[in-house]
Formats: sequence, structure tokens, C-alpha cells
Amino acid sequence: MERKIRIGVCVMEKKVSSAPMVQILERLEAFGEFEIVIFGNKVILEYPVESWPICDCLIAFYSTGFPLKKAEAYAALRKPFLVNELKQQHLLHDRREVYERLKIIGVPVPRYALVNREVPNQKLDYFIEEEDFVEVHGNRFWKPFVEKPVDGDNHSIMIYYPSSAGGGMKELFRKVGNRSSEFHPEVRRVRRGGSYIYEEFLPTGGTDVKVYTVGPEYAHAEARKSPVVDGVVMRNPDGKEVRYPVLLTPTEKQIAREVCIAFSQSVCGFDLLRCEGRSYVCDVNGWSFVKNSHKYFDDAACLLRKIFLEAKAPHISSTIPPILPWKSHEAVQPSEGLTRAGSGLIDTFGQSEELRCVIAVIRHGDRTPKQKVKLKVTEEKLLNLMLKYNGGRPRRETKLKSAVQLQDLLDATRALVPRNRPGRGSDSEAEDMEHAEKLRQVKAVLEEGGHFSGIYRKVQLKPLKWVKVAKTNGEGEEERPVEALMVLKYGGVLTHAGRKQAEELGRYFRNNMYPGEGTGLLRLHSTYRHDLKIYSSDEGRVQMSAAAFAKGLLDLEGQLTPILVSLVSKDSSMLDGLENASVEMDEAKARLNEIITSGAKAGHCNGPSEFPWMADGVGLPSSAYELLSRLVELTKKVTEQVKLLAKDEDEKVMDTSGDDVNPSYDQAKALGKTNFDVDRVAAGLPCGSEGFLLMFARWRKLERELYNERKERFDITQIPDVYDSCKYDLLHNAHLNLEGLDELFKVAQLLADGVIPNEYGINPQQKLKIGSKIARRLLGKILIDLRNTWEEAISVAELKNNQDQDSKSKSSEWDDKDYHLKHPRKNEDGRRSSTTSDKSIDQEDDDDKETQYRLDPKYANVKTPDRHVRTRLYFTSESHIHSMMNVLRYCNLDESLAGEESLLSNSALQRLCRTKELDYMSYIVLRMFENIEVDLHDPNRFRIEMTFSRGADRSPLEKSRCETPSLHQEHILPIMGPERLQEARSSLTLEKMERMLRPFAMPPEDFPPPMIPHGFTGYFANVLERLVNWRRSPKHANGGDR
Repeated sequence: MERKIRIGVCVMEKKVSSAPMVQILERLEAFGEFEIVIFGNKVILEYPVESWPICDCLIAFYSTGFPLKKAEAYAALRKPFLVNELKQQHLLHDRREVYERLKIIGVPVPRYALVNREVPNQKLDYFIEEEDFVEVHGNRFWKPFVEKPVDGDNHSIMIYYPSSAGGGMKELFRKVGNRSSEFHPEVRRVRRGGSYIYEEFLPTGGTDVKVYTVGPEYAHAEARKSPVVDGVVMRNPDGKEVRYPVLLTPTEKQIAREVCIAFSQSVCGFDLLRCEGRSYVCDVNGWSFVKNSHKYFDDAACLLRKIFLEAKAPHISSTIPPILPWKSHEAVQPSEGLTRAGSGLIDTFGQSEELRCVIAVIRHGDRTPKQKVKLKVTEEKLLNLMLKYNGGRPRRETKLKSAVQLQDLLDATRALVPRNRPGRGSDSEAEDMEHAEKLRQVKAVLEEGGHFSGIYRKVQLKPLKWVKVAKTNGEGEEERPVEALMVLKYGGVLTHAGRKQAEELGRYFRNNMYPGEGTGLLRLHSTYRHDLKIYSSDEGRVQMSAAAFAKGLLDLEGQLTPILVSLVSKDSSMLDGLENASVEMDEAKARLNEIITSGAKAGHCNGPSEFPWMADGVGLPSSAYELLSRLVELTKKVTEQVKLLAKDEDEKVMDTSGDDVNPSYDQAKALGKTNFDVDRVAAGLPCGSEGFLLMFARWRKLERELYNERKERFDITQIPDVYDSCKYDLLHNAHLNLEGLDELFKVAQLLADGVIPNEYGINPQQKLKIGSKIARRLLGKILIDLRNTWEEAISVAELKNNQDQDSKSKSSEWDDKDYHLKHPRKNEDGRRSSTTSDKSIDQEDDDDKETQYRLDPKYANVKTPDRHVRTRLYFTSESHIHSMMNVLRYCNLDESLAGEESLLSNSALQRLCRTKELDYMSYIVLRMFENIEVDLHDPNRFRIEMTFSRGADRSPLEKSRCETPSLHQEHILPIMGPERLQEARSSLTLEKMERMLRPFAMPPEDFPPPMIPHGFTGYFANVLERLVNWRRSPKHANGGDR
């Protein structure tokens, strides 16, 4: 018998005894062709290399304490075959060298720049740090950005967040217990104690991918929850980090090959970031094994055997024997049917149905009242400030949002606010007194919270008057502003209650919207079978609601800023703004004003009397005018009481050194809070960060604008704001015991219940017109979501049918070395994308589509690994919720749809007619189910289910009977459960949904071009061709259908 090949294992004992190494070495030994020689720490650290065991092949790699140069000397002396080259391992200790090597071989890395310091805190003329960016050699990196030490063994990596998201820093580190990162809200400046790499932050949807090579032709990949999100390590019952094997795309497999060869490391691990259809390498680790996969251990042992035999015994066949010489003891985990079963909310249609898509449009959570202060300023300090931030242009307006800008404004305002108010005997003009009061209000707003979080306050300075003055150098004249309009917008902040509401609703969705068993959505999401995207408008309260919801949905921990930056995408064009319907809304408000102030009766019906929702001005109380007068009277009463409280507070402030007052409330820290400030409430102060001065300013503004005494004119547009303030103070400031507030709320609610819905249209036709203009883009996106889901499900079903017909040939496709699954989907916005890679003419219809990452069916022990659930969550404001609901209710009234029945049932229309408010956290949900027993081409194979919730539509005066008393005591109103928009067991097809909504939705071709995913070749060309031809058929080709 031939001498066995000696394999030397020259690594630290801690690494030799690790479970993966033990498993793989045992398998190698079981082949009977190898002798394993373990050097041990004593030999490695104490013996000269001449005394080290002689071997044919050497496994050696660096870890803490390992003498790499000594190992190099041994290799030079004995010349064994090296699995991983030793000299190249020095590169892995310097992130600069790693990135440079990756760039040379053409492997994508995040955009980055180097800051090299010879000594700590060395000043560098090429490095600039501002509040929201750093600049290195002219390359600007806006927050969020990543800061990495150049030392590859230093795992303290920082992510800095923008002030617009609340600011702060998250530190990533090697796992300590169940933590892998910590968020520090107070840290905003970068480190200066060493040399660092700065790189752009790439949003990956909260998932990282680890890739493990064994030779250049093999790569295994696993996905895990990214430490960027909340820093909590998910572990299985055995204490191992939860990871799921995923398929690599062809481009990613080529990257793995290039990394393996470039660093001469056959066994190598590296980190992939998947972002917007592209993959980037952000770290190369060197020798790494998968931690807990018996299938991988088998593969690794077979591949290493092949490597060793080809290097030292090429005459021995490296063909894998039909029966492996060891018995695998891989534990079989129970599979989980995550998409099986019916709808949960509505009647189950049977076990043949599978959930395919969840689309939700959700209003933000409870917020503080929105406020605005306007004043004309002539003070030199403020005018100079305007010039400072508008580039010295006297006629250009300036917007101040950053912490530095707002701090400058606060300093200027503090210098201008008089320390003492003039008494009643003062000769000061009333106008000057009002100006001083407004400056005080500006100062109070800027001081509110004790820190500029940058997300809830903004100031505009607009020049109004100019004069010409001589230039300072005496050469000619220049313009100087002498008066400007200052507009300060503040408030609208998501409260502690709003955060808790959003988080609770996320939890509710996790447990109820995804029918299944076991760990449900969390496992579904982790396995890449959950295609989740969260969108938000530009408003801070909406963004934070989305982040809090994601926290509950995905069972995350920690503060909201990292979750917001990692998981939420802003799309203001789709979820913000009323400009497109401003003319129609002004008409509706004018008609409303006419009905209310004239005392005319609302409710003239344009349709059959049995359909009350067809009336003009439905919902307005018959005694609206009398109620309006009472509203003014009660508003004055409440304002007077708050004025006295504000006066007491002001006197206390005046007794202290005005400029040294440090507000006790830190809004930045409050971003993650879900409980109100007990100490403030106990001290008799308003809840949250609002002081009595700002509370009085809020009520005084409402009193003045609700009724103009000089003109004897009501402004009905103030009714929703009065209602808003009443509800807020009853919920959060009930401890102040404002007399008459209860009655004021009841009167305001009666009026608001009629006014708010009718602001979006006096009658169904006008509601439909306004709704389609506001929600046009959102509706278009939802139709794209549904159509993409349909196309993907059809392609998967066809593939499965083909596999069933020819299981042998199709199973070989799964075993192809690229073993990837690619679906012919449209991009996220519905547009086809393409690349310039070489391809034949026959491949043109299979240009690169949106990247669809998949679970690896070879390694993942779960059911239907090829099935996906798509979730799209759209967080927005009241206007878009009302608009979308109005289109769903009244779309059949459009002339192009004459004779069509409503998408909603009559009972749902009745309920909506009685629904007075779509309150905080109200939502509309569309879920698509596929009945896998129905023929592929039958429209009834897919059905859409629609539900809605009125949100936290409960009066703060109402004592809760079913919820725990703590909810009311904690200032939180519960969210109402979902209600059907269709009859039970009804079947709404995608075809009908598209036909009914398409006239009001933005066509797919009007959406902007998508990001182009790279590196994909066609896999379902024949299926795609059928889909393309289907879309080009006469039935679907006319403009009206698009």
C-alpha cells in the first residue's frame, strides 16, 4: 500500500479544535489516503522550524498569536504544498491593501477614500469634517457613511448617521454574547486617533451575505441579519448564529473565484453587500469555514481531497466514491410551511392557497400638532445670517435645517430677545410687543428638546426689501437686504405613543398578515423568501413611523435611527404633496365654507337614496354654523387658561439667567422612546418637549385664525387644527385639567368629522378626481407590485410543472455549477432593464431583470425554497390614505368604467360612509393569494383581498373596556382591527383590479428608469418571451390599459 499523504495542520489549537475543522479533518482521514499531523501550540510557538513535523501538504493560516513569519520560514525550508499561501496573508491585515487588490482585479468595492495619519490626532489638510459629511482629497461622503480602521484585525467599525435621521453613530464589533453592535446617539464626530477608510454606506435591506470558497470553483454563501440594524445576534436553540444558505448569482460566483485566486487563499471567506442589484465585497477574511452545515462539511472534505491528490498524487483518481466513507450525522430540522394556508383575516379558501403578496399603505402614528411662526425681521444679526448661508446673495432665500445653522440662529435670537417684557404702562407699540413675542417663540422652539435632531425643525428666510449701499472697498455699490420674512415650521413630531403604536402594528402584521406555522415571518424574511421593501414620505414623523413599524415587524431591538437608515427608502414624489390637486381641493374647501357659513343643509343626494355616500357634503352636521360659533367661544376659554400657565412659567424663567436655561428634555434620545416622561407630568408640565409658552402660542394662533373679529369671518380650514390640538391635549395633557377642553373636543369632533373627508371632495365624483391626482403615482406603483408578483409566481409554477414532467433533466439544472434561480420580473418600477454584455440576438428578450436573491435548495431544509412572498409597505400621511380609499370606493363612477360594479361591497361602502376618520396608523392592505390547484391560465388562480383599519379612531374621552387600562394611562389609543372591503369568499382577480384602477394610476412607462442590475444572463428566456408577447397582445397593448 502506498504511503499516506501527510497533511500538516499548523494553526493555533483553538482553531484546530473548532467544530468545523474537526468535522472536515475527520472526513479527510476517513478517506484512508491521508495522515493528519497536528502541530500544536507548543511546537508552533516554542520549537524552531527545523524541528517541526515534515509534511506533504500544509494547512496554515493566521489567527491571534500565530507566528506567520515563522510559518513562512518553515514553508521555505520544507516546501510543502500550501492550501493557502502564507505571504499573501499579510495583505489581509491591512484593509488598504485588500481594497487595492480588489480594485486591481476588477471586483466591485464600495466607493471609499483613505485617511492616513502618522501620529494620533494629526491634522491633515486634505481631510474636512462637517456636520453631515466628510471630505477626503475632494471626495465627499455624505452621512450615512462607514469608518473602518485600516488595521484588518481591528473590528471596531463605525457608521455615522445624518442629522436628518436623528444623527448618532453605531459601532460594529466582534460578537460579544448576543450583541454585535451598539448605537451611540450622542456621537457625531469621527475618530482622529489613527488611520481610517471612509466609504459610502450601502443599504442592503438588513441582510449580510458571507461567502466561503474551497478552491476557485466552489463557493457557499449564507445570509444573516446585518449587525447594522439592531446589533442583536439571532441564535438557534444550540446557541449558533442563525444563518440561511443562499444562492450566488453568476457574477457573485465569478467574484468568489477572483478573490480566491487573487489572494492565493483556496479556503477563504469574504463579505458581500447586495445593494440595488449589484454586489460589492467589503471585507476578505482569509481561512474561514461554514459553522454548522453537514452538507458543506461533506463538500469541503471532498474538494480538499481533490486539491491534495492533484498536488501530491495525481495518479490517484480524485473521483468522489458513490458512497462517502463516513456517515453524516446531520440533524434534520422540521420544515416550516411559511406561505401555506388561507388569508387569516377573511375566510380560508383552503390549503391549496398560498400567500404571494402583501401591500399596505399606512398612515403615520400619533404626533404633536404641526406649527408655523411667521414674522418680518429687520435685525442686522438675522439678515447677516441669511447672507451667510445663501452665498451672500441679497435676493435669494435661505433654508436652515442643519444643527450648525439652527445653532447660529438660536445664538442670534437669544441676543435679540429682550430679557424683560414691557409692562402695561410701557410706551412700546403693540406691533413691537408682538414681534418680541414671536422672537421669544422662535427662541423657545429652537431650545425645545435640548438638541437639534435635525428632523423636525426648519426655517426659511426670504428677502423682502433691499437697498443699495457702498461696497466696503469703496468701489461702486451693492445690494443689501433690509427686511426678510422668517418662517419657522416645527411640531408634527412623532410622539412616544406614535412610536409605540407603529411598533405594535408591526408586531400585529408579523403575527396575522403572514399565515403559517413555526417562526412565521421572521424565518421567512431571513431565508430571502421574503422580498420586503419599505417606503416613506419625506416627513420625519412618517419616516420614524416606518422605522418603528419595521422594528415590530422584524422583531428588532434598539433605537430607530439605524433601522430607518438600513430599511426605509424615502420616495417623496410618490408619498408626499398635494400640489397636483390644489385647485380641486381649494374648490372643495370653498364649497364647504359656503355650506357651513350660510347655514345651508348638506346632504343633497346625486344618486339613489339607499346610497347615502353619494350625497354632497355627506357627514357635515346640520347645525354646523351654530357649532362653529360655540367652537370659537370654547377655544378662547382654553386659550386664556393656557395663557396664565405660560405667564407663570415665563416669570420663573425671567428669575433665572435667561441664556443659561438648559431644557431637560433631549429629543434626540427620545427618538427611540416608547414611554412618556413621568417626571414632567408629575411636575405639572406639558407632556413631551413642549413648554407652556409654546403651548400658549399654539392655542393663541388657533384662536386668532379661527375667527377674524375685525372682518367677522370664520376660517373653516382651522377646524381640523383645533380638533388636532384638542385631541392631543386630552390624550397627553389631561393632567393639566383645562376647563372646557372636553366640550371643545366634542364640538370640534362633530365639525371635523364632516370637514376633513369633504376637503378631499364634496361628492364622489370630486373625491375620485382629487384622489386620483394625489395618489396617481402610488396607485401605479401598487399595480406594478401586483403584476410583478403575478409574473414571478407564473414563472415559478411553469418551472415546477416542467420539472415534474422531466424530473431527471430538471434536477440536473439544480446541480449546475451556477445553481441559481432567476425570474423574469420587471424592475421595481415596472421598466425593463438591460446590460451591454455579449449575447446573441435570441437573448434580447432576456436582458437583465431585477435581481432576485434566492435560498439555496441544496443546503436549506425548508419547504418550497423557490417560493417568495413580496411585501411592499408605503408609509404616508392622511391625504394619501383618504385619496387611495376614495379611488377604491368610487373608481367605477368614471365614464370609462360605466356599468362596472364597485371594487368594494355595499356593506363596506356603508361602513366607510359611517367612518368619520382615518386616524393615526390607519391602513389599507391588499393581499394576493395563489390557488395552486387552479389552472395556470385561469384568472381565478390569483385573488386579491382588501381590508382596512380606521387606525387609532377612538375618542380620548372614551374609557376603554376591552384594552388594558394602562394603554389609556400611557397616553396611547389602541388601533382598531381590520375590516373587510369585500364580501367574505368573494374573489377579486388581478385582471379586474388592473382594469378598474388603471385609468387613475401612473403608467409603468412613466416611472423613472431603474438601477440596472449587473451580471445576469437569461435563465427563463422562453417564459419571458411568452410574458413579453402577452403584454404586446392587442388586449393589453392599448394606451388605456396601461
